[in-house]
This record gives sequence, C-alpha cells and structure tokens, in this order.
Amino acid sequence: MKTNIYVDGFNLYYGAVKGTPFRWLDMAAICRMLLPRDQINRIKYFTALVDARPGDLDKPLRQELYWRALRTVPNLEIILGSFLTHEVKMPLSPVGTGYARVLKTEEKGSDVNLATHLLVDGFRNDFELAVIVSNDSDLLLPIRFVVQDLGKPVGLLNPQKHVSVALQPHVTFIKHIRSRVLARSQFPPTLTDSHGTFSKPATW
Repeated sequence: MKTNIYVDGFNLYYGAVKGTPFRWLDMAAICRMLLPRDQINRIKYFTALVDARPGDLDKPLRQELYWRALRTVPNLEIILGSFLTHEVKMPLSPVGTGYARVLKTEEKGSDVNLATHLLVDGFRNDFELAVIVSNDSDLLLPIRFVVQDLGKPVGLLNPQKHVSVALQPHVTFIKHIRSRVLARSQFPPTLTDSHGTFSKPATW
C-alpha cells in the first residue's frame, strides 16, 4: 500500500530513544523493518528546535547534525513547531508548604501540525495507509476522522511501553518499537550530503 509516515519526534525520543545509544535513528530503516510490505510514499517528521542549556551548550548542534542525517532520506520532510518558555507558580512538596515560581518549557505545535498534515494528505488522497509514530492520545480525533470519514486505515508504531487506551480501538494495527529494532535502524557513523561529509556526534 502507498503509505505515509507521520513521526511525532518528541514522543519517539522520550518514549523509546532517550537514554539509549540509539539516537542516530534512520527513520527510513525503521519503516523498512516494521512495514516491509508497504511502499513508503513520504515520511513527515514533526519536531522543534531545542535551546542550549547551561550544562549542555552543544544540544542544538547535535540536533542539527541529526536533522542533517534525516535530510539524507530522499522522501523525508522535517516540519517544525516551537518551544514556549514561561514562568509558572507550582506547589512545593509536601503539599501545603508553599509555592515556587519556575520556568516551564513546553513543546508547541507538533501535534497540531501532525494532525493537520494527516488530514490534508488524507483529503488529497496522498496515501492508502497512514502510519503514526506516536502514542499521544491527543491524536485521537484526527485518527478517527481519517478512519471513519475518509475510510482509510491508520496504523500505529508505538514508541512507549504501553498503548494508549484511547487510540487502541481506532487504529488498524499497532507495532511496538523495541530496542532490537532501534539497534538495527541506525544511520552509518559517517554520512555525506550536498554540503560534504559529517559524522554522528561523539557524545550525546
């Protein structure tokens, strides 16, 4: 089937990749492993630009290197949301001992962007099968619309240990992204693009 892949980059990262040696992840390879019978029409990768932190000034550089690796995949597109940082008042533990003002950073836009592209591509008949790399229950409504109103199947590649009980009844299939799949779906340590040769970050 002509298949479009919609990747929630942060859901994938925090669900399956963070704290592992598998961050140099080739999304085309993981699709070939988990969807071997499908024709991958396009891969859309939804993420946002991270900021440098006092203890990790190279974080944006590592992210840009990874994006550069992703862009070597011919049918892959990176679609950016944003981060929003604002000050909030939160209760101290134990409860009743007061409040503290903290800076809270939230990723904004990726789930909305993913839902929008999923729906628009469905209307345009750009896929026969949509596969979402996420376990975010916020995607329930667009998934239901694609399945029920457009009559197109939606599959789930789940990066987390448990499947969302909200999503499970509405998708055609669920495949789990396990560590052995991640290990076998890595880019080569050194890659070449139109700008030259570059390598996987030495540390992450």
